[in-house]
Amino acid sequence: MDGVATIVPIDEPTDHRVSDFTGLSDPELRRRLERPGDDGSGYFVVEGPLVIRRLLSSGYRVRALLVTSRGLRSLDGALTQVDAPVYLATQEVLDAIGGFNFHRGALASADRRALPELATVAEATDLTLVIEGVNDHENLGALFRNAAAFGTGAVVLDPTTADPLYRRSSRVSMGNVLSMPYTRAREWPGAIDTLRGLGYEVLALTPSADADDVGSIQVTDRQAVLVGAEGPGLSAAALAMADRRVRITMAPGVDSLNVATATAVVLHHLASGRRH
Repeated sequence: MDGVATIVPIDEPTDHRVSDFTGLSDPELRRRLERPGDDGSGYFVVEGPLVIRRLLSSGYRVRALLVTSRGLRSLDGALTQVDAPVYLATQEVLDAIGGFNFHRGALASADRRALPELATVAEATDLTLVIEGVNDHENLGALFRNAAAFGTGAVVLDPTTADPLYRRSSRVSMGNVLSMPYTRAREWPGAIDTLRGLGYEVLALTPSADADDVGSIQVTDRQAVLVGAEGPGLSAAALAMADRRVRITMAPGVDSLNVATATAVVLHHLASGRRH
């Protein structure tokens, strides 16, 4: 593998050089170690060759990689420009470091970066996804994947939504969280009013029977799709600040869809209208 970054063997799971990857199955420990901050402090970990390849082209500064021999082969050709140590361990040592049986063969850590201002991300696109209170990391990752798939130019998170750079979120997003412009609103639900002030029509997704069916929504110059967590849905305050409430008509006896699935339906409708 000519030109690849220097490979450093790791024989002991307690080696301090791989401390970025310690106890990956322990969420509380990971929060203490990664110390995530919207100001760019802290770091994050991604897993699997596909997501690592996207990390390497994302502009985030890579801190380290931890791989097995199989994982190293799966990254062949991707490590020539890596300015970070690549630690090579057996499967047993890798499992001991991470704290679970990890078979994707490759991990990477990278520094976070400061989040941009709301206006910066919103002004650069005409379709934005706004997320309130989503704390399920898999749902959050799926929302980012949907946003990328349907041409959404930015994602805005409320203060209570989970960390999209958490390992499970980035994996489910297929690495799209690493390239999608996003930010976290400081004021909530005031950020919705800010978006309206930037020319956005804000569409709140809800199963309420009195909401407008998504098929009736026409494309406007700028639109933001506002979604909430499964179960509680959007807060009353967020719903009150939206321009329109939107629902997806379903068969009798079915009241709602998974938040990521429902969001995909709405984004596909708006993306199709923009193409036409």
